[in-house]
Amino acid sequence: MDASTKMAAARTRLILDKPFLGALALRLPLVEAEASWCQSTWSNGESLYYNRTYIDSLDVEQTQFALSREAMHCALLHFYRRGNRARGLWETACDYAVNPLLIADGLTPTPDTVYLPEFNGMTADEIYPLLQDNELQQEQSQDERGDNNSEQQQSEQRSAHSLSQAEAEMLAIKWQQRLASAAQQALQAGKLSAEMARVVDFFLQPKLPWRSLLAQHLSATARNDYSYTRPSSRRGDPAVFPGLRGEEIDLVVAVDISGSIRETEIERFFSEINAIKGQIRARIALLCCDAVIGDRFPVFFEAWDEFKFETRVQGGGGTDFRPVFRWIDQQDMKPDTLVYFTDACGEFPDCAPSYPTLWLVKGKQQVPFGARIQLND
Repeated sequence: MDASTKMAAARTRLILDKPFLGALALRLPLVEAEASWCQSTWSNGESLYYNRTYIDSLDVEQTQFALSREAMHCALLHFYRRGNRARGLWETACDYAVNPLLIADGLTPTPDTVYLPEFNGMTADEIYPLLQDNELQQEQSQDERGDNNSEQQQSEQRSAHSLSQAEAEMLAIKWQQRLASAAQQALQAGKLSAEMARVVDFFLQPKLPWRSLLAQHLSATARNDYSYTRPSSRRGDPAVFPGLRGEEIDLVVAVDISGSIRETEIERFFSEINAIKGQIRARIALLCCDAVIGDRFPVFFEAWDEFKFETRVQGGGGTDFRPVFRWIDQQDMKPDTLVYFTDACGEFPDCAPSYPTLWLVKGKQQVPFGARIQLND
């Protein structure tokens, strides 16, 4: 079995046996790399590069481990979170963080797998300074990777395949969404281990200010892209053509008014949306909903309008998120993003919609799909 066939077979087995890891690995196109800079496997968050000779030396079970290792690096945003840290030491710290998770999940490690029990349960950010302060560990890592010249050459060639900061930021948002989606699917299938669930929960509880995360999500949505929109039926042409969409997006903003969200919190939320709206040009349909959508909604705001709602919003009933999704389905539209401000205690739709959903959650409740931002300040 050649390397490319073995990689494909290993990924198929992951999808069947480990759907969480399989769903993540499926997001990475497989690319054969030159041995001069890729001695085993490596990912820049966009593709998974592999050394053919290295893969030839593994069996299918070990290849599953190699695939899963790179997929987890991406899902945990290791390609994005390095910052100014030394590349080689950071990648070693990332391996020490991920490898125990995969071993605990029952995967067969590759012969080159690094593992220290004292790093179990730690993040790469926590492990890195321990490696940095341990001169012996640094020397061992250099021995494993080759001499300094070889390491420098490999680092330079990997840099050529790395993403720009803007590209990495956009991809980080996508991987956060992929992580949430893969975990939910595996959980529904009963194939998400307790340890993996803990890791997912930790990384989907952002430590950054929620305003910054919201701005990142919406700014990424507003980047220039091709939009495949069906023309109006009045034109008599049923075809769908790509058109370049500028930095203007269609948002549906839904606010939970079931009684657990205070009016001051709603006002703060509105002000943040308005501030972001001034940066990215967004048309907004506002819905307020408890168990049903309020009778004065939706309220529409054009790109040039201030996002401000003066009238006091009254609610207080039970919480049901489904009316908002049904309303969107009934419209002749597909929003770029639905932003839902809530405590996440209520009835959710049975399945995820075809458009991105961004939940701004007050409290600790989880959501079954979409990206979750914790209102942590």
